Amino acid sequence: MKKIVILDFGSQYTQVIARRIRECQVFSEILPHTTPASRLRHPDVRGIILSGGPASVYAHKAPHPDPAIFDLGVPVLGICYGMQLMAHHLGGRVSPGGKREYGHGTLQRASGCALFSGLTRTLKVWNSHGDKLTRFPKGFRSVARTENSEYAAIEHRGRRLFGLQFHPEVNHTPRGREIIENFVHRICGCDRSWTMRSYIQLACEQIRGQVGGEKVILGLSGGVDSCVAAALLHKAIGNQLTCVFVNNGLLRKNEGDAVCQLVRRNFKVRLKYVEATGRFLDALRGVTDPERKRKIIGREFIRVFEQTTEQLSGSHRFLAQGTLYPDVIESVSIGNNPAALIKSHHNVGGLPKRMKFKLVEPLRQLFKDEVRKVGEQLGLPREVVWRQPFPGPGLAVRCLGDITREKLRILRDADWVVLDEMKRSNWYYKVWQSFAVLLPVKSVGVMGDERTYEFTIALRAVESQDAMTADWVRLPEDLLARISSRIINEVKGVNRVVYDITSKPPGTIEWE
Repeated sequence: MKKIVILDFGSQYTQVIARRIRECQVFSEILPHTTPASRLRHPDVRGIILSGGPASVYAHKAPHPDPAIFDLGVPVLGICYGMQLMAHHLGGRVSPGGKREYGHGTLQRASGCALFSGLTRTLKVWNSHGDKLTRFPKGFRSVARTENSEYAAIEHRGRRLFGLQFHPEVNHTPRGREIIENFVHRICGCDRSWTMRSYIQLACEQIRGQVGGEKVILGLSGGVDSCVAAALLHKAIGNQLTCVFVNNGLLRKNEGDAVCQLVRRNFKVRLKYVEATGRFLDALRGVTDPERKRKIIGREFIRVFEQTTEQLSGSHRFLAQGTLYPDVIESVSIGNNPAALIKSHHNVGGLPKRMKFKLVEPLRQLFKDEVRKVGEQLGLPREVVWRQPFPGPGLAVRCLGDITREKLRILRDADWVVLDEMKRSNWYYKVWQSFAVLLPVKSVGVMGDERTYEFTIALRAVESQDAMTADWVRLPEDLLARISSRIINEVKGVNRVVYDITSKPPGTIEWE
């Protein structure tokens, strides 16, 4: 499959670059910046992008690529720090800027550069850098400038090497998507072959090649990811798949019955229900650290699956999961990735090192919106495909602090009110996610002329495309008022409701 490879130098926008390329219907893959050029010398690799990053090219332990990538003969585009790396390795000079350049800027471009084909001479762009290029390498020319940089874009036409000091991938660069399209299609020569229909065919072939005639067990939660994974696996291997629904005691109100009904109504798969509430809550007793919670839940899931397979007929060597690309990116540092670990996803960072299963992850290369498209292609109903995401660790990461049955009861009841009101008001399918969080905070209130000292519920509603970035939703005041009133009146143990107006970044969507 033809693809564009992105070498990651720790930019907060690396995943956005990958998404922009896929929006061009071209497959993109993020690899660590340490990837050797020999691995990229492949006919499927049609272009390389060097991401931005927080370092300075001259700093001690600054991340650098294998210099041989510039001699592979494929187009290379350096963005921000990536441009500075290219210039540095090819004989240019990078210096601290006399004035830092953050935020909006105006780009004046020259003529003749394929990156800017079809664009106006003046463009609005988004900058985020302190260092800048002060001398470009031999054979290069400047093709654009900003108020603070005369070398805001450079090219070596013969070697098809390009550099941009600004960020074309972000929405703040209004015509940046066209710049990326020019690189991907016009310069790299990629066609528009990355579609979810083609992906389904490829994924089925890969699944059959990986598992052969062996049996596969899938942890089905009823969420979008696991349901789509189940449908895709069933299409690929049929009755070799068995789905297991584990009630870990961290589900939403009436979730167990609802998921079983949903699966039996919409799927032709084997389903086994496992009641494991006591086991999980015992393991989590007294634990307050979010990372420990995730790892405990991941460990217990594996142990439950291992024990369950002993009760099933035949040997199940493979464990399937609905792991997505953002889960992988946020959970682990790829290679020596200079980007910081954000959190462990229980599918990725929370799994024990020793387990008897081999993993099958058919959605591992997809973003959330791509997963929904796969679900639609597979004929899954709207209530499945467009269901709001629910975290793998469940309510454990929405019940801050230690977890008790009483706190979970409060959180379930409050969350049910949130979802009920979102659906009644037709806001449920308009937002990415909406839910309640139980804070480990009690405050004084007054109810029925009596003093109360009870818990606080935080409401969270965000809009997003892929969960990599998100913004809080401006819900109508009357809707917020109804949710707050119902929670305080209907949920025993709560006397205060607050609304989270934090975007991602700096916050994450979930609170833990």
